[in-house]
Amino acid sequence: MNAKLRSTINKAAPPVAAIIALIIAWQVICIICQIPKYLLPSPYDVIMAFEKDWTLMMSHAKVTLEETFIGLFFGIITGFIMASAMDRFEIIRKMIYPLIVVSQTIPTVAIAPLLVIWLGYEMLPKIVLIVLVVFFPIAIGLLEGFSSVDRDTIRLMRSMGANRLQIFIYVKLPNSLHYFFSSFKISVSYAVVGAVVSEWIGGTEGLGCYMTRVRKSFSSDKMFAVIILIAAISLLLIWLTVVLQRICMPWEKVKEKE
Repeated sequence: MNAKLRSTINKAAPPVAAIIALIIAWQVICIICQIPKYLLPSPYDVIMAFEKDWTLMMSHAKVTLEETFIGLFFGIITGFIMASAMDRFEIIRKMIYPLIVVSQTIPTVAIAPLLVIWLGYEMLPKIVLIVLVVFFPIAIGLLEGFSSVDRDTIRLMRSMGANRLQIFIYVKLPNSLHYFFSSFKISVSYAVVGAVVSEWIGGTEGLGCYMTRVRKSFSSDKMFAVIILIAAISLLLIWLTVVLQRICMPWEKVKEKE
């Protein structure tokens, strides 16, 4: 067994063991206390719910993922444009930054019904809500990355005849990648939650709609199953973000080896 595999196992073993212990304790409590299924389904009941409604869940998950990816795409673009504008023009930063912060104090569940009223029950209001929750961490992270560039490096680039665009591409963008991916991991989980919340308010497809239906029918086993599925999707997307970060920032691997 090589050192890398051993290190991976050592990192994964504690959380996996904790999850297994939690599931066993959950099952034992449900059996000993004879808790009604509609109050707290056992892990076995949840697994059976997965087996029974797997195809239907996957159909709804496909819609939620489509909304998530589209919202993430436009949220990243919006955040990048805002961060670049605030970094380039101080007056824009003074005008927009406080408004961006204030916008994040408004609860998502308060915005969602308005978006449904204004934009209808199709995919558009869901995407808009995802963009609203995604662009903030992206914009703030990128702005922090742009602002943390070493001033001596910028002076050196200017002394070599570099213009603003060249300084932005060759200095500020690489420096902001670490900040971007840190924000991106947060945005991915926000995007999934935003999609589900928007589906609660209005719509006919998606995991949020599925949750609403099983909740009204008191199918707690299916409710737990879809919650676990949403958590699994979020963790998978975060893991893909980490993989993408390693691809885009190969120099980080060199630092780890050193």
